[in-house]
Amino acid sequence: MRDGAGAHAGAPSGALLTERAPAKVNLALHVLGRRPDGYHALSSLVAFAGVADRLALAPGPELSLEVSGPTATAAGPDADNLVLRAARHLASLHAGLRAGAFALVKRLPVAAGLGGGSSDAAAALRLLARANGLTADHPAVLQAARLTGADVPVCLAPRLRMMEGAGETVGPPLALPPLFAVLANPRAPVETPGVFAALGLDRGASFAPGAGTFSAPVVPPAAADRGDFVKALAALRNDLEPPAVAVAPVIADVLAALRATPACLLARMSGSGATCFALYPDRHAAARAAGALVRDRPQWWIEPTMLR
Repeated sequence: MRDGAGAHAGAPSGALLTERAPAKVNLALHVLGRRPDGYHALSSLVAFAGVADRLALAPGPELSLEVSGPTATAAGPDADNLVLRAARHLASLHAGLRAGAFALVKRLPVAAGLGGGSSDAAAALRLLARANGLTADHPAVLQAARLTGADVPVCLAPRLRMMEGAGETVGPPLALPPLFAVLANPRAPVETPGVFAALGLDRGASFAPGAGTFSAPVVPPAAADRGDFVKALAALRNDLEPPAVAVAPVIADVLAALRATPACLLARMSGSGATCFALYPDRHAAARAAGALVRDRPQWWIEPTMLR
């Protein structure tokens, strides 16, 4: 589809700009409660993977989007894509914004707990900022991210950091030792609203994950050593994992398969699922685990990667 857009000084027309849109991985996600406005209050430690979608922009007078790639069909109609939504929000906030033709290569699974659409939208905002001579932290860019979706602000600068509230509060980058991981998704889309509904929290209620103890905010591990970091991470959790398993029982199979791989240090679900991750002591162990999973579960989406 195409929309009109105003001209603005920036990259020359036809000069192709590209950005990666990496997978977002929730290393830990605590639900603190449900706010009176209906949104859930979250505390999450978010990292980003080496595996990514890729977005290109040819700056020009009109806004358009073409989607291709292995998971393009599952991404739904182009007109509903968060890339276009982000661009329109930024255009409404910054007069004379120059848009252009976006081309998205979709590699990440959809409705997978990896924030793929949000990362695509954040990449679109970075590209538009470059094309229009704006900084990535320009107020209009930040506001467009907030308006586009809850996970978009944390994806604007994809580095390990805390995400709080409904996603609107993003902390500074944090130090992270190299984490070698395998991502596994059973190709079963899981819609986030259904998982939160299964959590069963009323408006204004605090969340008690067990034994009457109310959930506390995530405290990021401060360890620079990978082993100590993973041990500290193991004391945290993803509160959406039990309701997600109730909605999509195959998630339990994914977790069991990851935990059964040799040298697995920790396995946990990301976001609202169904993608799960496992951590390993080195890249070779992660590669071996991914290879074994591909042989045993050829129908799954499986990627060895590094988190940062």
